[in-house]
Amino acid sequence: MAGNTFGKLFQVTTFGESHGGAVGCIVDGCPPGLKISTEDIQKDLDRRKPGQSKITSPRQEKDKIEILSGIFEGKTTGTPIMMMVKNKDARSQDYEKLKDVFRPSHSDFTYEKKYGFRNWQGSGRASARETIARVASGAIAKKFLKEKLEIKFLTYVEQVGDIKTEIDFNKVTPEQIESSIVRCPDKEVATRMYQSINRLIQDGDSVGGVIKGVIKNVPIGLGEPVFDKLSSDLGKAMLSIPAVKGFEIGSGFTSAKMRGSKHNDLFEISPDGKIKTKTNNSGGIQGGISNGEDIYFRVAFKPVSTIRKKQDTVNLKGQNVKIEATGRHDPCVLPRAVPIVEAMAAITIMDHYLRSLSVIPAEAGIQSKITFL
Repeated sequence: MAGNTFGKLFQVTTFGESHGGAVGCIVDGCPPGLKISTEDIQKDLDRRKPGQSKITSPRQEKDKIEILSGIFEGKTTGTPIMMMVKNKDARSQDYEKLKDVFRPSHSDFTYEKKYGFRNWQGSGRASARETIARVASGAIAKKFLKEKLEIKFLTYVEQVGDIKTEIDFNKVTPEQIESSIVRCPDKEVATRMYQSINRLIQDGDSVGGVIKGVIKNVPIGLGEPVFDKLSSDLGKAMLSIPAVKGFEIGSGFTSAKMRGSKHNDLFEISPDGKIKTKTNNSGGIQGGISNGEDIYFRVAFKPVSTIRKKQDTVNLKGQNVKIEATGRHDPCVLPRAVPIVEAMAAITIMDHYLRSLSVIPAEAGIQSKITFL
C-alpha cells in the first residue's frame, strides 16, 4: 500500500494498525540540535487519546510514546526519528459481527474491493488511531517552529452540528480552548455543544462539525508554485485526516458571492515600516505563497459512520442485511481531532520552511556552485 509518507524535506511516514501491536512513525529531515523529550510529545498525544471525557471513545489507552532512534542526549541528531505507541486495550471481538458486512459510509467496502480483503479488526489502517503518529510528528515540528521562528498554532472546535461559535480567533487563547471538554473557546457555545453530543450518545448516533485552524507569525515566502502551493499542501494535509470532507482557507466559499472590490486585500505601510494588508480575505496566502499575515482555515468533519442505530447494508455474499454496530467509537470526533489538525498544519509549515531555505533571492548576491564529484 503506497501513500504512507507526507512531505518532501520534512518527511513523515506512519505505520501500524488500530488493533495491531503498535502504531508509530519515522520522521526524516528534522534538523539536528533540537531539544526534544518524550514529555514534549506526550502532552499533545494526551489531547488526542481516547477515554479523556464522557463524550469520547471509552477505549482505555495511555498512548505512551517511545522514542527509538534519532534523539541522543535530549537532542535530535539529524537522522531518522522513530517513535512508537503500543496498543494496550484493543478488543477485536467487538468487531466479529462486522467482519462480513460493510458499514455504511465506511472504508469497509472500498478497501475490500481495492485489495480483495481488509483488516476488519478496528479497521486497520483506516482507523483514526493511525493519527497518533501524525500528532507525535507534529509535536516535533511545532517545537522547532516555535523556537526558531516563533510560529504559533491555534486550533479549536468552531462548530458541532448546527451549533457554531462566532468568536473572533484573534481573541482566543490556548487556555480557553483546553478548558473546554469540547475544545471550543466560547464557554456558552461549548456547553450547548457538549449537551448536544451527550444526547447523541444516548440515541446511538453521531454528528460532524468544523475545526478552525490559525497559524501566526508565518514568514513571507513559504510555498512553491504551481502544484506545491502552501494552500494546496495544507488542503492535502487536512483532507488526509480520517472523516474530513471539506477544507477552505481565508474567505473560502464565502468569496464566491463577493466582488473583487470587496474581497481584495489592500496594501498599506504599517507604523513599523512593513508592507501589510488592511484585510485578510486571502487567509495569509497569495498565489500559493505566504504573505506574512495570519493563515487561517476551516476543516469540515463528517459524522462518525459506525453508530448503534440499525441500518440497511449488504454483506460479503451480496445479501441485504441489517447492521447495528457495537464497539467503542466517538459520537463526535471534533474534540480529539483538534491536535490532529494542528499537527498536520505544523508538519506542512515545517516542510515548506525547510524547502524555502534552498531558495536564494537574486538580490542576496550569492552565486550557487554545483560540484560534480
